[in-house]
Amino acid sequence: MDDTLSDIQTWGQFARTRPQRLVYSVNHEMNEKVSIFVGDITIIEVDAIVNAADQELSGGGGVDAVIHNAAGKHMLRLKCMTLNGCPTGTSKITGGYRLPAKYIINTVGPNGEQPDQLGNAYRSALDLMGERQLKSIAFPCISTGVYGYAKEEAANVALKTVRQWLESSPHSIHIE
Repeated sequence: MDDTLSDIQTWGQFARTRPQRLVYSVNHEMNEKVSIFVGDITIIEVDAIVNAADQELSGGGGVDAVIHNAAGKHMLRLKCMTLNGCPTGTSKITGGYRLPAKYIINTVGPNGEQPDQLGNAYRSALDLMGERQLKSIAFPCISTGVYGYAKEEAANVALKTVRQWLESSPHSIHIE
């Protein structure tokens, strides 16, 4: 069964159920544009899911392998081979193939804790979403598997980058 955005808690709903340390002032409109989901990213029905890929876009391991397998490993792999790789901090887009998501945005995070490169990976995926006029995107935790980024620090970079991106282009994503 696929999860739609209406089935997933918004950041505001999620925050009300857990103790928070405030890094930013509360922005209720922003809290309704971002949702928190813990589970299988390949079942979410959104415009695009983000794949935490390697530079070769090979479908190697972790979430990358899971997304390749769910999308149709051979179809996605063949398309990725035509993209000539993807440098760290950048993103490239493919179709979603067998996924409920329409697109897969493949992004490459840093190996180890490099906040600027990790922020670039999130930002480049968001920029592709904006360029394609997509309305919804789902991110996994980028670089927290074999690339060794500590999960809490990576989450802080992700949330900071998403918030800054949304604040700089508040009308790019509309709640429907």
